[in-house]
Amino acid sequence: MKKIIVIPARLSSSRLPNKVLLDLKGKTILQRVYEQCKKVSGANVFIATDSSKVKTSCLEYTQNVIMTSVEHKSGTDRITEAVRELDYESIINVQGDEPFINPLLIEKLFKLLEDKKVKVATVVERLLSSDELYDPNVVKVVKDLEDNALYFSRSCIPYIRDKSQLLSDQKKFFDSTRFYKHVGIYGYKKDFLTKYPTLVNSSLEDMEMLEQLRILESGFKIKILDTKFKSLGIDTDDDYQKALKLIADDI
Repeated sequence: MKKIIVIPARLSSSRLPNKVLLDLKGKTILQRVYEQCKKVSGANVFIATDSSKVKTSCLEYTQNVIMTSVEHKSGTDRITEAVRELDYESIINVQGDEPFINPLLIEKLFKLLEDKKVKVATVVERLLSSDELYDPNVVKVVKDLEDNALYFSRSCIPYIRDKSQLLSDQKKFFDSTRFYKHVGIYGYKKDFLTKYPTLVNSSLEDMEMLEQLRILESGFKIKILDTKFKSLGIDTDDDYQKALKLIADDI
């Protein structure tokens, strides 16, 4: 199976402008994402951007930079354009703000895509705190008994009707109740990705600002991979400060 990884990268983030070019101990966030992806065996890695400033920065460490339109609403839209001329069978979309993404997790997602029934896949991690549960920057996921996504939301899902246990003993509540948060990585088969531009714009996607809802609303399944690998997507300045501490402690 011919494998590629594409990292969509833009500067116009509303919550943390220019975040992919912010410094993490001498390297940009985007460079650290790229270097993690390069550790994946047998996969070529590309960066897709609409910014000449991002391209100039990337060329300091790779020539695999693809310029795309400034009109794209989501990373998947950008990737769809970027891969038109590339030869591949499966593709992993790693967000440009995931500098701690584990290469073994990417390899597991590629492995999942070898299943003929799986056209789209993504990753979730167990959610273990009320701060994350009610944080709109943390995307929550509910899934069915066959590990297919039912819905993604910035709100708390499923809704907690009786909050008494959460309020009295948070640890016990999260030990006995499963909530999941989304990790910023997607896998696609080529035959699905070529169809993606024809999908009808999604009202759910527009409301939640979550691109994966277009896929669900169009009737496609998204297979879920549950992971214990810890990552940190950088969406806000608070996330960035956490990342600075992690990089100082661990690298």
